[in-house]
Order: sequence, then structure tokens, then C-alpha cells
Amino acid sequence: MRHIISVLVENKFGVLARISGLFSGRGFNIETLNVGPTHQKGRSRITVSLNGDEKSLDQCIKQLDKLIDVIKVENFVGEEGVGRELVLVKVESKSKTRAEITQICDVFRGKIIDVAKESLIIEVTGNENKIKAFLNLLDSFGVKELARTGTVSLKRGMLDH
Repeated sequence: MRHIISVLVENKFGVLARISGLFSGRGFNIETLNVGPTHQKGRSRITVSLNGDEKSLDQCIKQLDKLIDVIKVENFVGEEGVGRELVLVKVESKSKTRAEITQICDVFRGKIIDVAKESLIIEVTGNENKIKAFLNLLDSFGVKELARTGTVSLKRGMLDH
């Protein structure tokens, strides 16, 4: 089962290593890992997506909660969280295919952020399914390079306590 875990932490040396080590030590393979500062000085949010069984993950979350620099741990189940991902993709684009690629970008609300003679770099944000569908359509044109952020997620507003 796929899980999205959000961990609010003090932004200190070694925190990320301890958290990722806790997951790997319990046999979880981290699919995506995203870390960034929050609006609060000295704090960061770590978002981890992984697959695993519920019981082992519950134990892992309890151990995360006990770490000194961890402020809050949330496991987003179902529709509790709102998540998005960013992808940058460099795709082959000759003059014959440029219009078709531009149409695909428009459908997915993507932005062309770099234009070169033989390629385009496109930025798209959305949930994992949207990103996969977009990349599947671009595959036939020839993807030269790809960078993805992994999921970032927050709890929905109606669920605040």
C-alpha cells in the first residue's frame, strides 16, 4: 500500500539522515523524498512516499515521533492530504512536432520554459497520475532528460484540529 508521510522537523544537521535511515532500517524503500523550508524559521518539512504494510509503518511513525528534532508526523491516508509534484522534462522537438507538443502542454497546463533548435523544456505540476499521463504522451517524441520533485503534501484544511 502506498503511503505519504509528512514530517515537520527542526532544520538541523543530520535530521534527514536519521529519518531516512529509520525508514530503510525497517525495510521500506523510499520512492520519493522531498525536503524544503517552511514558513517558520528553522523548520523544514520532509515528505516521503513509500510502499509498505500498515503495521510496520505504524511502528516506524511511533519511532519518528520520538526523535528529538521531529515536531510532527502525519500519515496521509486516502484523501486526507493534498499532494502535488513538479516535473521538468526536456523533449526532442523539431519544427514538425513542436505544434503537437505545445498542444499537449496546453491540455496539461504545462509551461514551456526553454526553447532550443532541437528541444523544449517543459514544466508541469500535478498529482502523480497527471504527471504519468503527461510523460506517457511525450514519450513518443523522445525524452532527453527528466527531473521530478517527488510529492509534496499538506493536510486538507477541513481536517485541521
